[in-house]
Amino acid sequence: MPVPLTLYLAAPRGFCAGVDRAIKIVEMAIEKWGAPVYVRHEIVHNKFVVDGLRAKGAVFVEDLDDCPGDRPVIFSAHGVPKAVPAEAARREMTFVDATCPLVSKVHVEAERHHQNGLQMVMIGHAGHPETLGTMGQLPEGEVLLVETVADVATIAPRDPTKLAFITQTTLSVDDTAGIVAALKERFPAIVGPHKEDICYATTNRQEAVKAIAPVIDALLVIGAPNSSNSKRLVEVGRAAGCSYAQLVQRASDIDWRALDGIRAIGVTAGASAPEVLVNEVIDAFRTRFDLTVELVETAKEKVEFKVPRVLREPA
Repeated sequence: MPVPLTLYLAAPRGFCAGVDRAIKIVEMAIEKWGAPVYVRHEIVHNKFVVDGLRAKGAVFVEDLDDCPGDRPVIFSAHGVPKAVPAEAARREMTFVDATCPLVSKVHVEAERHHQNGLQMVMIGHAGHPETLGTMGQLPEGEVLLVETVADVATIAPRDPTKLAFITQTTLSVDDTAGIVAALKERFPAIVGPHKEDICYATTNRQEAVKAIAPVIDALLVIGAPNSSNSKRLVEVGRAAGCSYAQLVQRASDIDWRALDGIRAIGVTAGASAPEVLVNEVIDAFRTRFDLTVELVETAKEKVEFKVPRVLREPA
């Protein structure tokens, strides 16, 4: 007799509007210009998505120098330093920028503060493509990176009275709040964003995890190990009291022995994980347990982003 198990399915989960748009951009570019279409960096951080696009004719590279000049190139959803499109234009390449509009908003914000004579502090993860892209909007030395509250004490701005801060869009809302508080304490004149930089999708997915955490014995987050927002969901689950919270790329990664004896499991997916992988995980539980699925929805998302005009026009 299969053991009864309740699976609490978090909503919102999975694809956000920026990821949806980025994938569409690659598909439409292949449709318009034929294969191969080059993509600088993984379009979104998910192996299943990247492999699917590769099969359709996308070639993923890490550098513009790896792209031939006569084929279209797409910049990933995470954003790129200003020098990258400038170089593509200099080489007269056809390029499409799939940067998430919410990341672009942070770029514009940084630019505006810079024009107003402010030095930027960026709250983000060193080496993450989004952080590199955002810092690369301004000249060297104009953006100081902080990753933790402790980092706030070590930065040495040019003028402590002329500072503004921005954040990576995929961070943990709670962790960032502590860093912002430390910045404001050390630099009372620091200017913050008009509106929170952490994107609506990141916030919504974290809130949904917090809602299910009190009733579950374990949490599975479907997402890639290099996906910042997916890793943050694991951290949020643990911080909300879920002692076993794990990141899995798909059903085959589940450690069933670790789940022995549980009666309630939570399942969510990072913003770059497709729903097909969520269904795969649910089916895997269904074959092993007498499964009841409960949807826990904390917000409705209706955001949509248009693809660039060049892809909407006929070839």
